[in-house]
Amino acid sequence: MSRRIALVVNPTSGRGRGARIAPAVRERLAAAGLTVDVHTTTCAEDVGKIAAEVVASGADAVTLIGGDGTIHLGAQVLANSGMPFGVIPAGTGNDFARGIGVPLKDPAAAADLVVAGRTRTIDLAVAKDEFITTVVAGGFDSLVNKRANAMSWPKGSSRYTVATLAELRTFTPLEYVVTVDDEVIETKAMLVAVGTGPTYGGGLQICAGAVIDDGLLDVTIIQPVSRLTLLQLFPKLSKGTHVGHPAVRTLRGRLVRIESPGITAYGDGEVLGPLPVDIGIAPGALTVFA
Repeated sequence: MSRRIALVVNPTSGRGRGARIAPAVRERLAAAGLTVDVHTTTCAEDVGKIAAEVVASGADAVTLIGGDGTIHLGAQVLANSGMPFGVIPAGTGNDFARGIGVPLKDPAAAADLVVAGRTRTIDLAVAKDEFITTVVAGGFDSLVNKRANAMSWPKGSSRYTVATLAELRTFTPLEYVVTVDDEVIETKAMLVAVGTGPTYGGGLQICAGAVIDDGLLDVTIIQPVSRLTLLQLFPKLSKGTHVGHPAVRTLRGRLVRIESPGITAYGDGEVLGPLPVDIGIAPGALTVFA
């Protein structure tokens, strides 16, 4: 029996990449014998509405063409639904797709994962009543995220590099209280990041070594360093080699609280709200083609 796939397209993802690759993805799925229903979003709020309609429709799976922000919205509905979820990356960072091993620059190969039909369950973080598919950021990184979201140039992950350099000019360490399960840490730091997977910001392995189905949150604290040292650390984040640096502290737990006055938390690159934020773990909450 043919599987019925709902293909949800965010045409604005990646400054139009979502719209450009959608026809080829649809053809790839249909050529493999899948029945494909295409849903095109017209605004961010559409993603959740369409996902809810897909879950109720009796479709066998949903596949989303978009970036981390679009996936974040879809996950709010698809979490704990049991419906398999495919991703065709078309955004700026694509960290969720990277974390589950989806090809980032080959839409046909990403579609082939849906055709193959192999699934796994992965964990999601939960913060401020939202499911988070990648990382919660609070500190220098969230300020970079805010700046990058407001920029129209450059395209792709280079935008985060430019935003980092711009933010670095005026940044000073912040006062934090970080609670990981029962351990309370009072410290100054440059940033605190909490993730189920390893990367954010277009491939920065801030939570290097994080496993997306181990039932744990990975916490990274970068304690005060000079601006030059922080700048030197960022290339290491791309490879995960920052772990072991004297200023980098890593922890794991099931419940994390971050407190720092005046700082806004971001999750999946989207605004969550002002700190403090409590972050929990929802083990096995999302079923993905991977």
